[in-house]
Amino acid sequence: MLERQPSRTALGAAGYRAAHQVLEDGAVFRDPFARAMLGSAADAIIAGLSGDPGQTPIRLFMAARSRFAEDHLAAAVARGVRQAVVLGAGLDTLALRNPHTDLGLKVFEVDHPETQAWKRRRQAETGLPLPAALTFVAVDFERENLSQGLAAAGFVVDQPAVFIWLGVVPYLGRAAITATLGEIARAPGAEVVLDYSEPLENYPPDLRAEMQVVADWAATMGEPWLSHFAPVEMSRLLDAHGLSEQEDLDMEGIGVRYLGAPQAAAPKAPSPHVIWARRTG
Repeated sequence: MLERQPSRTALGAAGYRAAHQVLEDGAVFRDPFARAMLGSAADAIIAGLSGDPGQTPIRLFMAARSRFAEDHLAAAVARGVRQAVVLGAGLDTLALRNPHTDLGLKVFEVDHPETQAWKRRRQAETGLPLPAALTFVAVDFERENLSQGLAAAGFVVDQPAVFIWLGVVPYLGRAAITATLGEIARAPGAEVVLDYSEPLENYPPDLRAEMQVVADWAATMGEPWLSHFAPVEMSRLLDAHGLSEQEDLDMEGIGVRYLGAPQAAAPKAPSPHVIWARRTG
């Protein structure tokens, strides 16, 4: 079987995390393994993502969404949660950095079998460790069931878990998003962190043009944006799956929480979002 490389967007996300370590000294999110996961192309990828000052907002969003997810994971571990699932893991390095190993947190990385084979080879080539608390879960979502794949890998289905689902939702159709949320919500006390984008028509013309450039680039890479959500729509979708306790951060909220920006008095502009939700009841 040929090993399929991670998607261009997954490589880009890792590149932005690595660039954040260089340009902002990891001020929002520290990931000492991001550069290593890029291999010999790291310098070129980082340079390509760093030359244009217009890349700064998306770079900081990439860092902040990971920080937000892992802050919520830390809070869950403090409440006794001992399972984390990284959906569409790509080049994510949570398992390598796991600060909760001594407390027994297990990390399950879910991805396409060929993508995982590539990642495991890259880790071996770079000498990165294979943590005992990490379990790879190879799932072809077109043919296999997420819950069954997790259970077969040792995931305890009747225990709570945090699902980290970053950089995936915009590239899925509504049916796939709804089905995956249904699988996530099966776990008692399940929590999920995901990111999403607002409809392009919500943006004022200048910002819409910037977002369209990003959307067009993703499409040329064979990864078009398929789904957009207004914040109220995403909230209702999560609530429909019992994930009713929620916290949603847009770019303004990210600036206030992680960058020391003042709370804006003007109405919020549309932006990318990262949202946490927990099953209640």
